[in-house]
Amino acid sequence: MKTLKFWTISILSIWLTSCVTLKPPTITKNDKIEDYKYVYITPTNSLSSSSGATYGGNYYSSSKSVNPSDIIAGILTKEGFIRLQELNPELKDQTLIVNYGESGRRSVGLGYTIEVTIQFISAKSLTQVYSCTAEGIGETETDDIRIAINRCLSALFSKQ
Repeated sequence: MKTLKFWTISILSIWLTSCVTLKPPTITKNDKIEDYKYVYITPTNSLSSSSGATYGGNYYSSSKSVNPSDIIAGILTKEGFIRLQELNPELKDQTLIVNYGESGRRSVGLGYTIEVTIQFISAKSLTQVYSCTAEGIGETETDDIRIAINRCLSALFSKQ
Protein backbone atom coordinates (compact mmCIF):
# COMPACT_ATOMS: atom_id res chain seq x y z
CA MET A 1 0.00 0.00 0.00
CA LYS A 2 2.85 2.39 0.84
CA THR A 3 4.46 1.72 -2.53
CA LEU A 4 1.22 2.51 -4.36
CA LYS A 5 0.77 5.72 -2.39
CA PHE A 6 4.38 6.75 -3.09
CA TRP A 7 4.05 6.19 -6.84
CA THR A 8 0.67 7.92 -7.01
CA ILE A 9 2.01 11.02 -5.27
CA SER A 10 5.19 11.00 -7.39
CA ILE A 11 3.33 10.71 -10.69
CA LEU A 12 0.77 13.33 -9.65
CA SER A 13 3.56 15.74 -8.64
CA ILE A 14 5.41 15.29 -11.94
CA TRP A 15 2.20 15.69 -13.90
CA LEU A 16 1.20 18.90 -12.09
CA THR A 17 4.70 20.37 -12.41
CA SER A 18 4.88 19.55 -16.12
CA CYS A 19 1.69 21.56 -16.73
CA VAL A 20 3.44 24.79 -15.74
CA THR A 21 3.81 27.39 -18.47
CA LEU A 22 6.85 29.58 -18.05
CA LYS A 23 6.65 33.25 -18.96
CA PRO A 24 8.53 34.06 -22.17
CA PRO A 25 11.97 35.64 -21.67
CA THR A 26 12.12 39.43 -21.94
CA ILE A 27 14.97 41.10 -23.78
CA THR A 28 16.09 44.73 -23.78
CA LYS A 29 18.54 45.61 -26.55
CA ASN A 30 20.20 49.04 -26.51
CA ASP A 31 23.26 48.44 -28.68
CA LYS A 32 24.84 45.94 -31.09
CA ILE A 33 26.50 42.97 -29.44
CA GLU A 34 28.68 42.50 -32.52
CA ASP A 35 30.74 45.50 -31.36
CA TYR A 36 32.03 43.48 -28.38
CA LYS A 37 34.55 40.65 -28.23
CA TYR A 38 35.36 40.27 -24.53
CA VAL A 39 33.30 39.68 -21.39
CA TYR A 40 34.06 40.18 -17.75
CA ILE A 41 31.57 38.18 -15.68
CA THR A 42 31.10 39.35 -12.10
CA PRO A 43 31.79 36.42 -9.76
CA THR A 44 28.89 34.55 -8.17
CA ASN A 45 28.79 32.04 -5.36
CA SER A 46 27.93 28.41 -5.90
CA LEU A 47 24.41 27.48 -4.88
CA SER A 48 23.45 24.03 -3.61
CA SER A 49 20.12 22.30 -3.23
CA SER A 50 19.06 18.81 -2.40
CA SER A 51 16.01 16.64 -2.64
CA GLY A 52 15.07 13.44 -0.95
CA ALA A 53 12.37 10.87 -0.42
CA THR A 54 11.67 7.96 1.83
CA TYR A 55 11.02 4.69 0.07
CA GLY A 56 10.57 1.36 1.82
CA GLY A 57 11.76 2.81 5.12
CA ASN A 58 15.00 4.09 3.58
CA TYR A 59 15.77 7.74 2.93
CA TYR A 60 17.31 8.58 -0.45
CA SER A 61 18.69 12.01 -1.27
CA SER A 62 20.64 13.79 -3.96
CA SER A 63 22.47 17.08 -3.88
CA LYS A 64 23.23 19.43 -6.77
CA SER A 65 25.20 22.65 -7.02
CA VAL A 66 25.47 25.36 -9.62
CA ASN A 67 27.60 28.47 -10.06
CA PRO A 68 25.67 30.93 -12.24
CA SER A 69 28.80 32.69 -13.53
CA ASP A 70 30.18 29.34 -14.77
CA ILE A 71 27.01 28.61 -16.74
CA ILE A 72 26.97 32.13 -18.19
CA ALA A 73 30.68 31.84 -19.09
CA GLY A 74 30.13 28.54 -20.86
CA ILE A 75 27.29 29.88 -22.99
CA LEU A 76 29.09 33.13 -23.85
CA THR A 77 32.29 31.25 -24.73
CA LYS A 78 30.27 29.01 -27.01
CA GLU A 79 28.90 32.18 -28.67
CA GLY A 80 32.47 33.32 -29.40
CA PHE A 81 33.19 35.73 -26.54
CA ILE A 82 36.52 35.71 -24.74
CA ARG A 83 36.25 35.74 -20.96
CA LEU A 84 38.56 38.12 -19.11
CA GLN A 85 39.61 37.29 -15.54
CA GLU A 86 39.82 41.01 -14.76
CA LEU A 87 38.85 44.22 -16.50
CA ASN A 88 41.57 45.38 -18.86
CA PRO A 89 41.56 49.17 -19.54
CA GLU A 90 43.15 48.60 -22.96
CA LEU A 91 40.21 46.41 -24.05
CA LYS A 92 37.33 48.36 -22.47
CA ASP A 93 36.00 49.51 -25.88
CA GLN A 94 35.30 45.86 -26.77
CA THR A 95 34.37 44.53 -23.30
CA LEU A 96 31.00 43.78 -21.75
CA ILE A 97 30.54 43.50 -17.99
CA VAL A 98 28.03 40.74 -17.25
CA ASN A 99 25.97 40.83 -14.06
CA TYR A 100 23.64 38.10 -12.79
CA GLY A 101 20.90 38.20 -10.19
CA GLU A 102 17.83 36.34 -9.06
CA SER A 103 14.96 38.71 -9.68
CA GLY A 104 11.88 36.87 -8.46
CA ARG A 105 9.87 33.78 -7.65
CA ARG A 106 6.40 32.80 -8.77
CA SER A 107 4.21 30.14 -7.18
CA VAL A 108 2.95 27.57 -9.68
CA GLY A 109 1.19 24.27 -9.08
CA LEU A 110 2.95 22.48 -6.24
CA GLY A 111 6.14 24.54 -6.48
CA TYR A 112 7.57 27.77 -7.79
CA THR A 113 9.70 29.19 -10.58
CA ILE A 114 12.87 31.19 -10.07
CA GLU A 115 13.42 34.23 -12.28
CA VAL A 116 16.89 35.50 -13.15
CA THR A 117 18.07 38.68 -14.83
CA ILE A 118 21.35 38.96 -16.71
CA GLN A 119 22.66 42.39 -17.58
CA PHE A 120 25.35 43.30 -20.12
CA ILE A 121 27.06 46.65 -19.54
CA SER A 122 29.60 48.43 -21.74
CA ALA A 123 32.92 48.60 -19.87
CA LYS A 124 33.68 51.88 -21.67
CA SER A 125 30.49 53.87 -21.09
CA LEU A 126 28.97 51.88 -18.18
CA THR A 127 25.62 51.90 -19.98
CA GLN A 128 23.37 48.90 -20.41
CA VAL A 129 23.81 47.19 -23.77
CA TYR A 130 21.50 44.21 -23.16
CA SER A 131 19.34 42.79 -20.45
CA CYS A 132 17.40 39.54 -20.36
CA THR A 133 15.04 38.08 -17.80
CA ALA A 134 13.69 34.52 -17.77
CA GLU A 135 12.33 31.99 -15.32
CA GLY A 136 12.99 28.31 -14.85
CA ILE A 137 11.47 25.38 -13.03
CA GLY A 138 13.03 22.00 -12.37
CA GLU A 139 13.40 19.38 -9.66
CA THR A 140 15.54 21.62 -7.41
CA GLU A 141 16.45 25.30 -7.10
CA THR A 142 19.76 24.67 -8.87
CA ASP A 143 17.80 23.19 -11.80
CA ASP A 144 15.52 26.26 -11.77
CA ILE A 145 18.52 28.59 -11.99
CA ARG A 146 20.28 26.57 -14.71
CA ILE A 147 17.10 26.44 -16.82
CA ALA A 148 16.39 30.16 -16.34
CA ILE A 149 19.95 31.17 -17.37
CA ASN A 150 19.79 28.95 -20.45
CA ARG A 151 16.37 30.29 -21.45
CA CYS A 152 17.53 33.88 -20.90
CA LEU A 153 20.69 33.65 -22.98
CA SER A 154 19.12 31.43 -25.64
CA ALA A 155 16.44 34.07 -26.17
CA LEU A 156 19.06 36.79 -26.26
CA PHE A 157 21.18 35.16 -28.95
CA SER A 158 18.26 33.90 -31.03
CA LYS A 159 16.93 37.47 -31.45
CA GLN A 160 20.03 38.82 -33.17
